[in-house]
Formats: sequence, C-alpha cells, structure tokens
Amino acid sequence: MSADQTITAVAAPALPRRRFRLPLAGIIGAGVVGFWVVIAIIGPYIVPHDVGALVDDDLFGRMRWALPLGSDYLGRDVLSRIIIGARYSIGVAAAATFLAVFMGGTLGMLAAVSRGAVDMALSRFFDALISIPSKMSALVVIAALGSSIPVLVGTVAVIYTPGAFRIWRALAVNVNALDFVEVARARGEGTGYLIREEILPNIAGPVLTDFGLRFVFAMLLLSGLSFLGLGVQPPNADWGSLVRENINGLADGALAVVMPAVAIASVTIGVNLVIDNLPGRWSSTGEH
Repeated sequence: MSADQTITAVAAPALPRRRFRLPLAGIIGAGVVGFWVVIAIIGPYIVPHDVGALVDDDLFGRMRWALPLGSDYLGRDVLSRIIIGARYSIGVAAAATFLAVFMGGTLGMLAAVSRGAVDMALSRFFDALISIPSKMSALVVIAALGSSIPVLVGTVAVIYTPGAFRIWRALAVNVNALDFVEVARARGEGTGYLIREEILPNIAGPVLTDFGLRFVFAMLLLSGLSFLGLGVQPPNADWGSLVRENINGLADGALAVVMPAVAIASVTIGVNLVIDNLPGRWSSTGEH
C-alpha cells in the first residue's frame, strides 16, 4: 500500500451505520415539543379570539364551550393568549439558544484546533464571562437598554455563549487529538476543513444534547425575567408574563395562572425527554 493510500485509509475511518431509533419516551417528548412548535408557527391563524379582546364579564371566569380555559384577570380568553404566548416563549428562547451555540460552538472548535495563544486567549476571556451570575447580568443589561425582543435575545445569547464555548471546546479537544485529525492536518488541510469535516461530525450527539439543555435554560431564564416584569412587554406576552399578570388568581386555582405554567413545564419536560434518549448523546467520536 502506498503512502497516499495509507493516509486516505486513516483519514476516513469506517464507522458502523445503525438505524436511528428513538425510544418511546423520546417519541413522546418529540411529540410534545413538535406540538408547541407548530402552535408557535400557526398560532395567529387559529386563535379563537383576539388576544386583547375582553370576551367575559367575569374575572377568572370558568371553563365553557366559548372559553375552553376560562378568562384571565381582565376577562380575556386564556387559550388565545397561551397560543400567542408560545410564539414568544419558544421563539425568543430558540433564537437566543441558536446564537449562543453558534457563537460559542464556533469559537470553541476554533480554540481547540488552533491551540496555543488563540486557545489561551479565548478560554480566559470566556472564563471571565462565565463567572458573572446570569440573572444579575441580565437584570443589569435590560435595566440599561430596555426590554425589547432584540435585547432579550442578545442578552440571553451572550449569557449562555461561554458555557457553549467550554462544552464544544472540550469535545473538540478530544477529537482533535485523534489520529485521523492529525493525518488531515499533515495533509495540509486548513482550520476550516478540520472543523467542518473532521471535528463537527464527530461531536454531533453531545452538541445536540447541549443545544437542548441550553434551550431549556434560556426558556426558564426568559420566563423568570417576564415574571419579574423585565421580559416580553405588553401588549405582547409570553408564558412567564401570563403567570405574573394572573398571579392573583392562584389562590382560587384559576386556569389563567395554572395553564401557562403547565405549558412551560410541558416544553421543558418534552425537550429533556428528547435529549435524554438521543442516540450517542455522550459520544464524542461519532460511534453511536
């Protein structure tokens, strides 16, 4: 066998192919998450009432055919507000998580492949950022810049970027030390190729798990900010805002305060069921 053939054989290890099978718990979780994603997308087209319309004379009105989840503290339809709130709760958290994982993951793999001064500088920078308490930094930024959707997305993304950087860098360092990556480097492949073709495909399982966890963290942080009145602002509302504005009905068990909390719990539990049952979620070598 020639030297070129030897390099090719080492650079492209044959991995066994297995069919993707999601256990029952994962299927249930995916169904719950998929349901809420669909609701977030088509919500404005299926709401039974305008979200700001006063449709009930009773405050915290009971369930009935016209109002399946009753009314809130102003007599508005709870079901309509939960449906519209899904767009803000899921959409803002997903956008922030994507930005955090994209920035942190890209820089983490760059640090692992580059090593040396680049790795040192990026690692120390993100170590400094991650030492700042997330809720404290969010409160400071929102108090200074105001509570708009872009500010919320950017703030949450910056908060979770250091954590994503550390996870992706640790995974990439392990793969970067393997023989086929060293062979690719010896062939003269650039940093972009190593990241795209050698590192990323072999850490897909763990990083998908990391994305799901960060989405849950981002959603809970945004819900907490909204509960404090610093999240999505009226006339818009996410599920955290719905809990805050209807908190006076908690003693009576009003659905206006219970159902938004149930919605938050269902999404977080659904995401956790999916990521707990992902094949190869802990493997950083691509062998599921």
